[in-house]
Amino acid sequence: MNESENKINIVVCMGSSCFSRGNNKIIKVIEGFIKENKLENDFEVSGTLCEEECSKGPNIRIEGKLYSEVEPISIPTILMHHLKTRNN
Repeated sequence: MNESENKINIVVCMGSSCFSRGNNKIIKVIEGFIKENKLENDFEVSGTLCEEECSKGPNIRIEGKLYSEVEPISIPTILMHHLKTRNN
């Protein structure tokens, strides 16, 4: 098993609709939270062209679970939920 298989996978929709609705800010919040909390070994962030849920954006997918209408303020709570779930 390689190192990235142990990480919680975060996929940020970078389609034009999600990007214009705020994923350009959300990706910065995600990366900042990970760096500030030294969680680089726990999370892997990538982008995708479209999650096919444009009307519900901004969208992110974590471990296969889709989060829609994501607000930057909710990112720490969402990430900590996944971290706690993974560690239990």
